[in-house]
Amino acid sequence: MTIATASEAIRASGLRVTDSRTAVYGALRSRPHASADEIFADVAGDLPHASRQSVYNALNDFADAGLARRIEPAGRSMLFELRVGDNHHHLVCTGCGRVEDVDCAVGHAPCLHPSDGHGFELVSAEVTYWGRCADCAAASRAS
Repeated sequence: MTIATASEAIRASGLRVTDSRTAVYGALRSRPHASADEIFADVAGDLPHASRQSVYNALNDFADAGLARRIEPAGRSMLFELRVGDNHHHLVCTGCGRVEDVDCAVGHAPCLHPSDGHGFELVSAEVTYWGRCADCAAASRAS
């Protein structure tokens, strides 16, 4: 089922609809893999009373409610995306920082299993592929 509006998505996740949450959801919809600062910059013009804290709160509320996903690439700001509920991973460019989704080649979560699970019941595995995007690779070959 596709949810048509920000209000419907927010309400369906069990959260109260506010102007701040609606603006943050809209920004995430147009900018996947965004940091809280990028989202704040997007909403600040349309929502002058928004604060960085309200954006952080909305993003964390979304992640806690399963409406958004936190991505934490090593050495980078935490990123958020609306693509949830599937088993996908990420490609991160070490040159420009571009992030792209990549579907898991194995299938169902968790797609990887540790050599020793230490008694944990595994629910997911996160894979981050690091490399250079086509533009950065071409630029490095040209220099």
